[in-house]
Amino acid sequence: MKLLVLGGTKFLGRHAVDAALDAGHEVTIFTRGETNPELFPEVEHLIGDRDGHLGTLRGRSWDGVVDTSGYVPRVVRMSAELLRDAVGRYVFVSSISVYDDFSKPVDESTPVTPLEEPGTEEIMESYGALKAACEIVITELYGERGTSVRAGLIVGPYDPTDRFTYWPRRIAAGGDVLAPGNPAAPVQFVDARDLAVWLVKVALEGPGGVFNATGPAEPLAFSELLERAHAALGSDARFVWIDDQPILDAGVEAWSELPLWLPGTDYAGMARADASRARAAGLRFRPLEETVLDTLAWDRTVDGARPTLTREKEQEILTMAARG
Repeated sequence: MKLLVLGGTKFLGRHAVDAALDAGHEVTIFTRGETNPELFPEVEHLIGDRDGHLGTLRGRSWDGVVDTSGYVPRVVRMSAELLRDAVGRYVFVSSISVYDDFSKPVDESTPVTPLEEPGTEEIMESYGALKAACEIVITELYGERGTSVRAGLIVGPYDPTDRFTYWPRRIAAGGDVLAPGNPAAPVQFVDARDLAVWLVKVALEGPGGVFNATGPAEPLAFSELLERAHAALGSDARFVWIDDQPILDAGVEAWSELPLWLPGTDYAGMARADASRARAAGLRFRPLEETVLDTLAWDRTVDGARPTLTREKEQEILTMAARG
């Protein structure tokens, strides 16, 4: 079958192309030709821009499209309208961040964040609300031919954010490792490769509708994640669990600087998303240990500073905690 990927050379889109090729499909990618343009010489490359330069998409047809690079409803509408009669199905990669209240668990019926300023395109300030508004566009134009996938934290090789990669790298380095907050706190994430396989399937076969897409299939505590990673890596690391407040007092940014850590109750529901509908529709997960090992192997090929907690700052917190 013929699949179009809007994006396809960075992270999730890259894995979607791989998944489609592995399944024997014919793939076309639409990009600006700026990020990793050397990738996938075996597929058709269409060059353009989501924001008004879509000419290379005209007059073509595909069985399905996976949109991994839509953030603003005005821009998403351009491609969605152009492709409405050119594709069988449209899969839009949305985000768990659409929900308005994370103080409790969320499912697909949980209210989403309204876009208070309809014309805004400030992605960092209104990320969740903009994604929710993009979903409305897809539903309006495609009905049951459209699928909005509210992805949780996407992890694995080629992840540019370090929001999971930090843990395999830090655990592998050994020594005393700062473990934040409540060891029993739940964590959720999805390997980009597993999500990609499912996105391709849905784009070509359905179903339509809205789906939370995160894992694992069974509840996973923060402590279990760290211990299983520890065992998989054969590390000599020792976890030192420290309450939320001393870490917050040290100026550590939850989630971004210390990944998967969600102190307090305001965002506890972000790690309690019900993804049973996606699992019933075929979303499957590889073993956690495989994600850990593959992510670390990729990370060791990457140079440069990381945005996550430094060893120096970690040591300061550990030392303060030891002093009581």
